[in-house]
Amino acid sequence: MNQYKVRTDLVMENGEKYEKDNVEIPGVKIRKHYNKVKDLRTTWVKIETEHGAHLMEKPIGTYITMEAPSMTADDDDYHREISVELSRHLKKLLPAHPNSVLVVGLGNQEITPDALGPDVINNLHITRHLVREYGYAGPGTKGAPMISALVPGVMAQTGMETMEILQGVIAKTKPDSVIVIDALAARNTKRLNCTIQLTDTGISPGSGVGNYRCALTKETLGIPVIGIGIPTVVDAGTIVHDAVSNLLEALEESEIQEFLGEIISPSLMSMFVTPKDIDETIKRLSYTISEGINMTFSS
Repeated sequence: MNQYKVRTDLVMENGEKYEKDNVEIPGVKIRKHYNKVKDLRTTWVKIETEHGAHLMEKPIGTYITMEAPSMTADDDDYHREISVELSRHLKKLLPAHPNSVLVVGLGNQEITPDALGPDVINNLHITRHLVREYGYAGPGTKGAPMISALVPGVMAQTGMETMEILQGVIAKTKPDSVIVIDALAARNTKRLNCTIQLTDTGISPGSGVGNYRCALTKETLGIPVIGIGIPTVVDAGTIVHDAVSNLLEALEESEIQEFLGEIISPSLMSMFVTPKDIDETIKRLSYTISEGINMTFSS
């Protein structure tokens, strides 16, 4: 039988299957807040035990998810508010008073839904070279850590694992922490391009689209790794799943999964869907994230 599994990189979506049945998740703490003025819903998930990590299918750590439906609109003032909120959460996840931070933009710049990371790097305020040349008396460097950036590309372009590239760069430049930006996959089309997830557990590149690469974590890189991502694609099979679920509400989820395993072809499972305005959206969202990072380290 064809085994179909809904793909998502968002930890809150993994938790929703328990919330629907009003089941408490052992080893997991969940807190939610809704800002009516900003139409911003924030969910904090803290996975504290290995059992909780198994149930949530994510590593132990803290996950902060910001849902802002208005983020799809071309509103500079609103996006600046989101950048401010992003910066506030990022400061809580980062080690206190870092001296040097490496920001990494994952993804393939030639594929628009996967170009979020590289586009964020294009808008960053990079300061490491200025500090090394002029000290902290240089423009825009006073009181701020040294910021360096890297776009490592994908294995098809380099022949190397991103982890291998970063290990070499970290050994040479010795940053205190790493911020990794990547495009994610969601299981709900309503969350595409309007949800930001931050986590102190790092990132597994390509996991949302079933293309698993070596994880970028504190264990593999030797320093704290903060992951930031926005879901830009949804599995085509998930769209079928949601449509069928509405028709088969009387069935248990396991029965729906068994039914889908029979009707969803392997070719559909490898297909991913993204909104038609993704080019303009990626440009706007990458600027929102880069501004949030710039605010975090501004003097």
